[in-house]
Amino acid sequence: MPATGSTERQAPTLLVRGQPSAGWTFFGAEPALAAAGNGGGYGGPMADRLVTGRLVLRGWDAGDAEAALGAYGDAEVARWLTPTMDKVGDLAAMRLVLQQWIAEDARMVAPAGRWAVELRDSGQVIGGATLLPLPPDDEFEVGWQLQPRQWGHGYATEAGLALARWAFRQGIEQVVALVRPANTRAVATVRRIGMEWVGETEKYHGLRLQQFRLRPGDLTAASDG
Repeated sequence: MPATGSTERQAPTLLVRGQPSAGWTFFGAEPALAAAGNGGGYGGPMADRLVTGRLVLRGWDAGDAEAALGAYGDAEVARWLTPTMDKVGDLAAMRLVLQQWIAEDARMVAPAGRWAVELRDSGQVIGGATLLPLPPDDEFEVGWQLQPRQWGHGYATEAGLALARWAFRQGIEQVVALVRPANTRAVATVRRIGMEWVGETEKYHGLRLQQFRLRPGDLTAASDG
């Protein structure tokens, strides 16, 4: 994981692709990652908490609206979102969005979910992360959206690794990142995660995107490096 001062930009979109693989079974938590509130396994309840060295990914709460607006209400964050999403206009609108997300999360099963991303040492919410179904394929789209003042500290890389580990613990075969070509810092972030460039695609969101992938064996190498 990159040290404080890394040059990451607002994170790209990730896709978790494929049916669970019978060849991958994990017992307990992965190193530097603990999942609470879920016994594991594809199709179970979404994880309540994913804990890394510096971050906690946990379910959204109505009281998170102001912190969430710092990410989703910022035009520089919204410009990189795929699919396209307008920036949230004000605190009242952000509260409504969170209410919708919380209601949807209650019906989600693993590996899908939405999480607030908070700093482990202070409990400060710095953005969000998602792992959502992506029709029409049998895939899941993962993303993270951090407040701009929190960029450059390696948090997106750390959250991305946590999401990949969570996906692999559910038996998913590979994680694919889709990055807008102009988002050069996001390309640097996915490479720090250990992802391999696959090529360009126009399959998703009506956009030409750079595609990267990560598999469980690659994740082990990236985490140990």
